[in-house]
Amino acid sequence: MVNKKILLLFSLLFVLTIISACGSGNGESSSDASNEEETADKERTLEHASGEVTIPANPEKIIAPYLEDSLVALGVTPAAQWSIGNDVLDYLQPQLEDVPKIAWDLPPEQVIKHNPDLLIFSSPSSLQNGSYEDYNKIAPTYVYKDEVSSDWRKQLTQMGEILSKQDKAKQALADFDKKVEEAKASLQESIGDESVAFVWTMGDQFFVFENTRYAAEIVYNEMGVTQPEFVKNLPEAEGQWNPMSLEKLGQLDADHVFLIGKEGEAGFETLKSSSVWQSTPAVENGQVYVMNEPSHWTIDGVIAHSMSIDKIVETLTK
Repeated sequence: MVNKKILLLFSLLFVLTIISACGSGNGESSSDASNEEETADKERTLEHASGEVTIPANPEKIIAPYLEDSLVALGVTPAAQWSIGNDVLDYLQPQLEDVPKIAWDLPPEQVIKHNPDLLIFSSPSSLQNGSYEDYNKIAPTYVYKDEVSSDWRKQLTQMGEILSKQDKAKQALADFDKKVEEAKASLQESIGDESVAFVWTMGDQFFVFENTRYAAEIVYNEMGVTQPEFVKNLPEAEGQWNPMSLEKLGQLDADHVFLIGKEGEAGFETLKSSSVWQSTPAVENGQVYVMNEPSHWTIDGVIAHSMSIDKIVETLTK
């Protein structure tokens, strides 16, 4: 039952979040901040995937399932947090520990109990338990457009627009970009051209991050960390992310491997007893690092990626 929940959680990763309108410039003038405060005090009508919606002034009870990373980054605590059973976004629990749970597909009867004044959905396909009209009767409802749903930076920027917190969104991204540059310099000094790969174990299945997957996209494409040939040759994901056979995984030619999951699961036991896995370069050289906190590794968001980068630098610069 747990694995079914995890698989469902995993499938949701690909219909999720994110929308547009990155602002220009790196700073926020006092007049800009003043204008945002004035805007926050007024109702605003915004275009979105389902037409137009009037956003209330200063909404206080916001439900935005699987978009909590952006809310927290902007200093906003949701009225309820996304969950599948008791599973939540573990990495955000320091900020959301006391926030009640709501089912991932937002059953309208649960939504009503929280009396929200704003609902935000990550994409049209995430409205699974009712029509847009059903939710919009409960509270003003904003739906992100699909064409930007794969870009977490645009998602954060758009959340700033929705909540009149553009300055905070811009600052969060600026701080993140600074972190990336510092991490890039640290890793260049510590591992040089040595390659890095990310393997996620889920139950008894194995997944290797492509160069567009989660924090790996930043590590490879922005920080310039060397991709193993194995990763370079992975086909681009189309829709569902497919598990990898143990025999295929045995071809992984990375110098360093971050093994993400929970020790004790079937996949870890399989790897321990597999001569195929034990003969890979990273294992032979003692350069496999077990990460027992999977939730921030397998989501796109500024907080999640910041935590992943911190862990990568901490591990590879010891």
